[in-house]
Amino acid sequence: MNLPERFNIADYFLDRHVREGRGGRVAVETEFGRWTYADLAQRSARAGGLFLGMGIEPGDRILIALPDSEEFLSAFLGAARMGAVAVPINPTLKAAELEFHLGDCRARLAVVHRTTMGEFEAALARHRQTKLLVVGEGVAREHDFEGRLREADRIEACYPTRGEDAAFILYTSGSGGTPKGAVHRHQDMWVTSETFGREVLEIAPSDRNFSASKLFFAYGLGNSLTFPFAVGATTILCPERPRPEKIAGILARFRPTLFFAVPTLYAALSGGEIQARHFASVRRAVSAGETLPAEVFGRCRERLGLEVLDGIGSTEMLHMFISSRAGEARPASCGRTVRGYEARVENEEGREVPAREIGNLLVSGESAFLGYWGKPVLTAQTKTGKWVRTGDKFLVDEEGCYHYCGRVDDMMKVSGMWVSPGEVE
Repeated sequence: MNLPERFNIADYFLDRHVREGRGGRVAVETEFGRWTYADLAQRSARAGGLFLGMGIEPGDRILIALPDSEEFLSAFLGAARMGAVAVPINPTLKAAELEFHLGDCRARLAVVHRTTMGEFEAALARHRQTKLLVVGEGVAREHDFEGRLREADRIEACYPTRGEDAAFILYTSGSGGTPKGAVHRHQDMWVTSETFGREVLEIAPSDRNFSASKLFFAYGLGNSLTFPFAVGATTILCPERPRPEKIAGILARFRPTLFFAVPTLYAALSGGEIQARHFASVRRAVSAGETLPAEVFGRCRERLGLEVLDGIGSTEMLHMFISSRAGEARPASCGRTVRGYEARVENEEGREVPAREIGNLLVSGESAFLGYWGKPVLTAQTKTGKWVRTGDKFLVDEEGCYHYCGRVDDMMKVSGMWVSPGEVE
């Protein structure tokens, strides 16, 4: 894949649209307002200037603990614009978890929401080197993100990063254990937009994306930022938890065309009062995060009129590398590999297994993470050459479709066969 020598995600996802005459297109809609690509380009330029004015330097880590909002996007792309590394995390974490993230990535700055300040104050007590900006009303001027943003000088030109330079860190714990930060490059978001975004979503500027999964997840970051901003489409953001009644209101008011959720939410939606008419505007529905049960797949098709495209991705690969396609989705299948990715299922000796035999899934592609932040040994165990070990057990059928069988660390071998605890349950 060919990129220019200098590549920065703030330039590609914002400034490019302004340069090419699309600055007036609506980039973000929420219950509180709408913002164009030109609006966000200016806000991220001011955010980058604010961070520089606070002494943040290129390569420094900026922790972002915000709900889905234009403030999140301004901070994330503002960090990229001035060459810093954004570290988005769950804004509802408790003090001990926040303290871990602050210490692990050695954040020079934290951008947080006023509603979580109680937990953050306790975490920051041990990390006094971390500067603070707060989103929300009633904030001291020194820490007021919005107030200081209005006064900040804009950075008109993005820092001259290359595609392979670190842009952000996403934390994952896999199926459990201590969180680890997967370091991603500027080019990785572009790669996922050119692969899953183009081939599976077939996203267009007229599309309107709504993702129930939040921006601090790799899944949500792609759904709500990468894919719509790659083509100049609109993203619909909701800071609240995605309860079925809230989803119904969003569907009615904003009429998204691309809908993203996890199987648990699809189960709740297809078993409740929401009907097919609520999804009349949706042309494509996507599921990831866990396996989509065949029963839920069937209910969504029968009750909601949705062909849910199940797929699998990972924080390490940034987004989906195996996915069902429109018109081809089948129950209990994740579909085929996405263009630009390779996958193999191998046994414990590292040999590829035949069709219908369960093995360990490995994947390769240009969006693979650089490594785990500060964990070279774990990186070497997970990433070997071009292959990334997903930690999942899969089988491939005769048609090349992949079927999830469980996590490597929770599978049991019974009478010579791999058995998942979920299967037993």
